[in-house]
Amino acid sequence: MEKLVQEAQQLFSVHLTGRQLVALMTYERELLAWSEQFNLTAIRDVEGIRTKHFLDSFSCVLAWKENPPRSLVDVGTGAGFPGIPLKILYPAMRLTLVESVGKKANFCRHMVETLKLEAVDVVTARAEEIGQMPAHREAYDWAVARAVANLPVLVEYLLPLVQVGGTMLAQKGVSGPAEAHKAEKALQILGGRLRQLIPVTLPGVADDRYLVVVDKVAATPKNYPRRPGEPAKKPLIR
Repeated sequence: MEKLVQEAQQLFSVHLTGRQLVALMTYERELLAWSEQFNLTAIRDVEGIRTKHFLDSFSCVLAWKENPPRSLVDVGTGAGFPGIPLKILYPAMRLTLVESVGKKANFCRHMVETLKLEAVDVVTARAEEIGQMPAHREAYDWAVARAVANLPVLVEYLLPLVQVGGTMLAQKGVSGPAEAHKAEKALQILGGRLRQLIPVTLPGVADDRYLVVVDKVAATPKNYPRRPGEPAKKPLIR
């Protein structure tokens, strides 16, 4: 864990306290135990979890620096990434985890209970469904997703959840810049404006990674997101 502490500090200026380290160690242990029974994540070794899950989650800090979210929705969170590690960093943040696969959502609930995390909601639903729920629509100052869909599709999942003046954050691989270009039409329709692409370096990971940061500048029209499956079938591209 000492290596994780050093890398979090060096790469993202994240200072981990003893209590946060204990929480991360518990998370790691539970993730490995549950992964023996359920297919929660393809990464099943300690080194991989620390780099590709924990550090990768912490990289989101580069997008907001000293001004962390008051409320965050993590769409397609899987086993809780990046939402739960970010909640460990920011205990006061209100967090909603959205996951359509029941066993993954159950694991997230188990972790929230085990780590005694407050103000965390786990919703078993598709992104298109939660985007039309009055309790969640335009209710968050940040929406984040990692490895969920191509950016033109992801914009339709995330922007409806963000209040005007809030921000959408997509964690992307090497295709980040090309996807951002492809998402121009979707951004225009859904009330978003590309702010920046932030390159991310993770130790021992050769592939380029990017944070795609999008400001919500106008309300999303009521008919978006469309019905489940439609954004992926008919993405908003030229």
